[in-house]
Amino acid sequence: MINPQNLIRHELVGLNATVSEYDDTKFIGISGCIIDETKDMILMMSGQKRIWLVKDKVTLDITIPSGDVVRVLGERISGRPEDRIRKKTPSKWK
Repeated sequence: MINPQNLIRHELVGLNATVSEYDDTKFIGISGCIIDETKDMILMMSGQKRIWLVKDKVTLDITIPSGDVVRVLGERISGRPEDRIRKKTPSKWK
């Protein structure tokens, strides 16, 4: 079950996202479905366009299945998707 606490350790493909911050301002505000990701890039489908975004330079507002919107810094999800589940993340409860 995806929730705000475990989102960065989860599969992102299939989730809807909106670009809230990016180095290239023409991409800010674009929304769509994440259709693929690599070690350093995220591929979003916005309408009929495919948009590649650099993970280290983007901040995404991702909508999880419960309807909550979670802001994720791209640097927190950089790296191979299959390695992200093993990545240690600091807990805000410590």
